[in-house]
Formats: sequence, C-alpha cells, structure tokens
Amino acid sequence: MKVALRERRYALLLAARDSEYVREVYGGYFNVFVAAFGEEGERWDLFRVVEGQFPNMNELYQYDGFVVSGSPYDAYGDDLWILELCFLLQTLDAMEKKVLGVCFGHQVLCRSLGGKVGKSYSGWDIGLRKVQIAKDLSPFSFLRGLDDIPTALSIIECHQDEVWEVPLGAEVIAFSDKTGVEMFTIGEHILGIQGHPEYSKDILCNLIDRLSNNNSLEMGFAEDAKSRMKLAEPDRKCWERICRNFLKEK
Repeated sequence: MKVALRERRYALLLAARDSEYVREVYGGYFNVFVAAFGEEGERWDLFRVVEGQFPNMNELYQYDGFVVSGSPYDAYGDDLWILELCFLLQTLDAMEKKVLGVCFGHQVLCRSLGGKVGKSYSGWDIGLRKVQIAKDLSPFSFLRGLDDIPTALSIIECHQDEVWEVPLGAEVIAFSDKTGVEMFTIGEHILGIQGHPEYSKDILCNLIDRLSNNNSLEMGFAEDAKSRMKLAEPDRKCWERICRNFLKEK
C-alpha cells in the first residue's frame, strides 16, 4: 500500500510591485522566485504584502517555508504593512518555520528579530559582488552536501541599506569587502541573504535604468554599474542550490 506524500507548500511574501519589464518578460516576480527556488510537485502561494495581503495566521502551520522578497521600501520604515510583516516574521520565528529573506527581506528579518538595520555607510552597492561564505562555522544542515560549492560566490546586489547588527543568537556566515553581513542565520530556520540569488542580469540592468530615470542614481554611476555587469556572471546555480537546500531540508 502506497502512502501519499504530503504536498510541500511555500509562500512568497512579495514586498515589491511588479515592474513593467518583469511583468512582460517573466510574468511577474512571483514566477522569478518560483523558477529559482521551486521544484516540481510543490505548491507556491503569493501574498503581496506591500499591498496589505497577508496569509491567514490560522493557516501558517500548513506551510513548509516562506520567502520574503526585496523591496524599494526601507526595512526600518514604519509603514503599516511593514509593521504587520514584522509581526508575522516574529510569529514564524516562534513557530520555527523556515524563512528566507532576500535583500529587503534579509533586513526586515533582522529588524523583526531584534537586530539593527539602516543606511549603508559606504553608499549604494549595485552589480556583482564576491561574497565569502564562512563554511567552517557551525555545521548548518542546509550546507551539507554542498561541498562542491566554492566558499567565494558572486551574487547580484542592489541596495543602499544594510544590516548594522544581527539579532541576539544570530550567526554571520558570509561577508564581502562592501558589506559586513551578507548572510546570517538563526538556528536552522532563519536565513537572510543581502544579495539577489533570484535575479538575472537583465532584471538588474532594467532596475538600474529605472533608478537612473527617477534620479535615484547618477547617470555616470548607473552606466558604470551596467558596464561592469558585462565582465562577469553571477553564480546563480550555486545560490539557487543553497536556497533550495535551506527551504527543503528538515
């Protein structure tokens, strides 16, 4: 007699509105994340938290994991939806549910659980950044079986805020020459990544154009960032394996 396996269920907590480019090329950020982290036979739900859409608190137990996306908003802001997101993340932490935070998600996880975030002391970080992973720290289960992954990986970055201080009990497991906290963990259920493991170079180049057009970036800085992007590739497959291992490992 075969026992039916329970369908794994995940939720994307989307903290950004779909750009016109991502909507036209990929069908929205939801598809970008599922393509990067999802696997066949799973169910992924979308909650546009930036628009006040949140999962039912009575149904959180049904999920195997949650992903918090990037956002143009400040993780230290006091918008109502950000405060509600902080409360949700505190609840998920108490339940020891798997939570992966990306960029803004990384920062708001830190804030929610008692850390400090703010403007980067060294300004914008946009483009490819080499991140050093400290594999010799505590033996995290999601890094097991990934011995073939180099300890230095390139990732796409796009942020002007950063983690200043991790929460009590957190461990910094990656850093770069630009940002002191590129990754942090709490136990086996919380993982924050400052970069964008889900991004492709075309998504970033379009974002750079939009930031330049609305005067968030100086034209020269924007063009230089795009030029440097042509010189190398992010280690997307390695990052996807790390994130999938984290979300799927028991």
